[in-house]
Amino acid sequence: MVVNTVRGEGESILKAARSATEADFSMIAVSGLDWNRDMSPWEAPPIYGSDPPFAGGASVYLQELTERTIPAAQEEAGLCPEYAAIAGYSLAGLFAIFSLYRTDAFSRAASVSGSLWFPGIIDFVRRNDVVRVPDKVYMSLGDRESKVRNEALSKVEINSVQVRDTLASKGIDVVYETNPGNHFRDPEMRMAKGIARILTS
Repeated sequence: MVVNTVRGEGESILKAARSATEADFSMIAVSGLDWNRDMSPWEAPPIYGSDPPFAGGASVYLQELTERTIPAAQEEAGLCPEYAAIAGYSLAGLFAIFSLYRTDAFSRAASVSGSLWFPGIIDFVRRNDVVRVPDKVYMSLGDRESKVRNEALSKVEINSVQVRDTLASKGIDVVYETNPGNHFRDPEMRMAKGIARILTS
């Protein structure tokens, strides 16, 4: 299980996930990222004027992750997993979906409160195919996440449903779940639920 984190919250996510499932799994948590660069699939303007723009470095970071970071972590810990999965929250949830279209490294993915409002994501998933058909994809969203004044962020629910439907139309096993609250409510609990769902056989 690979989790990209924004504030080094890997330990709390691991603890919550171990409480949510009896599945035996290991987790690689990556932190210290340039969030708006490494998690964004292409360049895009900021959603708020004072924020930095999205630099579109996800493909470069994904190559680093799959070719160097994951193999090094597995070697250091002596891991030989049956399969690899990726899970992420917010922009890392967007990245988890994007990664399925750029690498065959992950057979399962969880996009938890994923930033699927991101400009161009609907056209991208409709016009491209996943590199390998994943065994499972989990998606979730808070029921208040689209109830915002920001025009870009308000598209997150309709976009998430369209991504779900596009994946499902290609025969992919997709679970979509709605959680109570806005984007910032119970992120570790939401991540634990997502991880548990994709680890279940």
